[in-house]
Amino acid sequence: MEWQGRRESDNVEDRRGFGGRGVAIGGGVSVIGVIIALLLGVDPRVIFQGGGSAPVSYQEPQDPQVRDQQKRFVSVVLADTEDVWNELFRRMGKSYREPRLVLFSGRVQSACGLASDAVGPFYCPGDSQVYIDLQFFEEMKNRFRAPGDFAQAYVIAHEIGHHVQNLLGVSQRVHAQQGRLSQAEYNRLSVRLELQADFLAGVWAHHAQKTKHLLQPGDLDEALRAANAIGDDRLQRQSRGYVVPDAFTHGTSSQRARWFRLGFETGNVSKMEELFSRPYNEL
Repeated sequence: MEWQGRRESDNVEDRRGFGGRGVAIGGGVSVIGVIIALLLGVDPRVIFQGGGSAPVSYQEPQDPQVRDQQKRFVSVVLADTEDVWNELFRRMGKSYREPRLVLFSGRVQSACGLASDAVGPFYCPGDSQVYIDLQFFEEMKNRFRAPGDFAQAYVIAHEIGHHVQNLLGVSQRVHAQQGRLSQAEYNRLSVRLELQADFLAGVWAHHAQKTKHLLQPGDLDEALRAANAIGDDRLQRQSRGYVVPDAFTHGTSSQRARWFRLGFETGNVSKMEELFSRPYNEL
């Protein structure tokens, strides 16, 4: 991915080093277990209970140059999302409100509650901010076998997709159904919401490539590999040894890769509504 020397967003806040490590969410749940359960977008308000601890293998880089390069990469990707979504919202006759992206280590306080690094990247609608502990990128590389800078960009773009959903009112419509539906029925809505965020990440990649020519050979495969690695079916099989479709909240590996690719190939924001109009078994 070509990112060096390009515009960096001013909407990145670096809180690394202020949170401390070893704090987990939900009483003794392992880091990987919580990441599997909450990966990429579940509203963290439902699990921010505090307590417990879990070992963390990742060590925060001490080299200032490494830390600075990490921040610059994230800032460039965020700037790319700003450029794309400002233009797409303008075409829709709307105004895009740019989110902040917070880098943290260990734990962080958000409007959605106190979160540990075990949660993985998340978007908090309460303060319209994306939160990322860069440990997660190490998890992607070492545990999920999904390395690469464009795989990391996909993660950021997915969380920005949740911000787009929030601005367009999609998230609110889905969350309003919680408590009115059975857990299995609500999970199906959650799957649609997550696949839509994958689709929006693909839409971003389409327009970023069209205007900035940032992709290098193999980059698209990196993003598809990451989407495939974090499907509910694959993660459940790895953690439980079997699959429980009614417990899916993010979609299967093939669904996640398929909707990201559809967004990338079409760049058509209006197709995002298909996620809620298609029969569930045809997603």
